[in-house]
Amino acid sequence: MAGVDAKELPKISEEDMEELTAAVGKGNLTEAAAKAKEALEMADKITLNIAVTGESGCGKSSFVNAIRGLGDTDDDAADTGVNETTMQPTAYPHPSYPNVIVWDLPGIGTPKFKSDTYLEQVGFSRYDFFIIISCTRFRTHDIELAQEIQRQGKKFYFVRSKADQDLTNEKRHYDEKGILKQRKAATKRPHQYSESAILDAIRENCIEGLEAGGVVSPRVFLVSRQDLRNYDFPKLQETLVDELPSHKRLILLRSLSNVSKETLEKKKQQLQAQIWRKSLASCAVAAVPIPGLSIVCDTTMLMMSLKEYCRDFGLNENALATLARQNNKLIAELKAVIKSPLSEDITKDLVIKLLTKCGAGTVKYSTYFLNFIPVVGSILSAAVSFPTTKIMLQNFLDAAAADALRVLEVVMEGDVSNREKQHKKHPSPLKGSNIGM
Repeated sequence: MAGVDAKELPKISEEDMEELTAAVGKGNLTEAAAKAKEALEMADKITLNIAVTGESGCGKSSFVNAIRGLGDTDDDAADTGVNETTMQPTAYPHPSYPNVIVWDLPGIGTPKFKSDTYLEQVGFSRYDFFIIISCTRFRTHDIELAQEIQRQGKKFYFVRSKADQDLTNEKRHYDEKGILKQRKAATKRPHQYSESAILDAIRENCIEGLEAGGVVSPRVFLVSRQDLRNYDFPKLQETLVDELPSHKRLILLRSLSNVSKETLEKKKQQLQAQIWRKSLASCAVAAVPIPGLSIVCDTTMLMMSLKEYCRDFGLNENALATLARQNNKLIAELKAVIKSPLSEDITKDLVIKLLTKCGAGTVKYSTYFLNFIPVVGSILSAAVSFPTTKIMLQNFLDAAAADALRVLEVVMEGDVSNREKQHKKHPSPLKGSNIGM
């Protein structure tokens, strides 16, 4: 991890500085730190309930697994199959973030779950938003459900699954050079095979059907269980995050798979906004002097914060093993690009080592801090400790985010290589599968 450049020290936002100044205005550091710790604990207790519904065989359960970072055969995965396997709302907590719960709902429009009573039967009020899935066109029941959700003031999103199968089916109409085999005057297919044109046509067809049914400004996301980095899954993740209330945004972001650079960047930004609270709490709540350093802090709290960053960015043995297995990679290939410690390597001794590296560069920032905060008693000690811990956390967060990006790039390079091999063997850019979304 890089040393600290005093010319580029991080700053606290004006809003956060006002809050911090107000909290310590009377010289009560303990109260200020307690409020910071309370805010962090409240953020960790926030729950998020995601409802996923659709007809049997549309890939609903596979989507439930995918958004939880699991494969269909992993432990704790939702049951999948062409027949309706969900007979009542079933909760599936995220394996690493149990306060994020994905609900597999029964399909609407069956004798047991009729349109006019569906939302009441599945417990509408508990869900933060709904995802409505179909592998063909969206039907009347889906439209009626969306309209009722909209009337009751909640968000919903249409997901069109099995996009890879649609492309495979269309590919059959073209020869090895991508030229349309039979050109009829009435056909709407382009002369030259175009994956993007086919996907756009599928999306537009879904949107037209929904608008004809009375849905206002519908958005449709095309996904495939076989490759979550392709098609619209990354865009769906971004949309879900952007449209959540601010207090629930972080918990969803932390739980999301790192399938795009945009998701990683949003995750980093949200975690970064918490750093000053973590630093303040660590400098006063259960803080003790660090031998050899002129600071006091709670090394246990800081150690757990670093481990949380590793978990959030998938930098632990279990997450890397799962990622390697799901992408046919060796775990050694992923570890080779990681420069910061994994979660299992983080100890109190490592925290002290990192604080020592940061301590020398914080004198100027301590002066900046003292200029804004009235200091008496123990606050003077925090004025030195606060910037050191803040910079240490910021450096580690930056390093973890950079590592996660490098891991993603290795996986994405593997996708490109696999497609090239597949194309040489069978001239098609598609994997093609009849299983999953």
